Amino acid sequence: MAVFTEVSNTEARELLRRLQLGELVELRGIEGGIENTNYFLTSDQGEFVLTLFERLTAAQLPFYLYLMKHLAHGGVPVPDPRADQDGDILHTVCGKPAAVVNKLRGKSQLAPQAAHCAAVGTMLARMHLAGRDFDRHQPNLRGLPWWNETVPVVLPHVGATQAALLRSELAYQNHVAAGAAYAALPRGPVHADLFRDNVMFEGEELTGFFDFYFAGVDTWLFDLAVCLNDWCIDLATGQHDAGRATRMLDAYQAVRPLTAAERELLPAMLRAGALRFWISRLWDFHLPREASMLTPHDPTHFERVLRARIAQPMHA
Repeated sequence: MAVFTEVSNTEARELLRRLQLGELVELRGIEGGIENTNYFLTSDQGEFVLTLFERLTAAQLPFYLYLMKHLAHGGVPVPDPRADQDGDILHTVCGKPAAVVNKLRGKSQLAPQAAHCAAVGTMLARMHLAGRDFDRHQPNLRGLPWWNETVPVVLPHVGATQAALLRSELAYQNHVAAGAAYAALPRGPVHADLFRDNVMFEGEELTGFFDFYFAGVDTWLFDLAVCLNDWCIDLATGQHDAGRATRMLDAYQAVRPLTAAERELLPAMLRAGALRFWISRLWDFHLPREASMLTPHDPTHFERVLRARIAQPMHA
């Protein structure tokens, strides 16, 4: 999250009035992240999060917003977009498409233990099953086609060794995606960005998933791999933490057991998840946009994770 567009108190008051959410108490920009403008919006009726969408279009946004509403109504703890008097959940603020959701209780667990990883595994499986009957479709916009488009853009900014790894891994992922096992993977709506800072906890109780604005229809295994690559990795080294990973995988499978194709392709999807975030971090780092409070993430972290996933594959 970051602030690309400055929202005034006057504009915030008008938005609260349209949504019948009371009088403005505080408007505060949220630091961190790289995609959208985010504010904590506090009124005399409660605490909310205001998001202005900087890259996603008004045509793309209903998928994300209605997915959150679908999951919320299905018992998954996610932010529920607030509607205006006409029932619309997509709004306009400062000329940008915008949404207001309830603020989840708790805080992010940035140093997760095995119990936190198990809770994420359980809720991720529940989320996948709850999304099966969602009636809208949009591909993962940061999936393989985007990798193929973006790697040539970032190659001039990296060294020869990194460029060789990007090219070889991209070729490998295109080969995997063309295979029969990949075609057999179960699919549905996925979060696709469920990092430690996108989950809330109170102690060991998981209180919610949020920031669904990279969501799309993709393989459930890719979503699980993204989680394993963040929650079950040592951030200093990029190395796999077997204890945490086993707890997450076991908890997930207690709700939705993996298929034979998923077990076969778990090592490949862990590599895919690392490649996806290495590419996007290279792109954000070398081709940044101006924003208040924006700090790009270090791209080399996911280069380390990818190299570790190639050298020491994890099997289900």
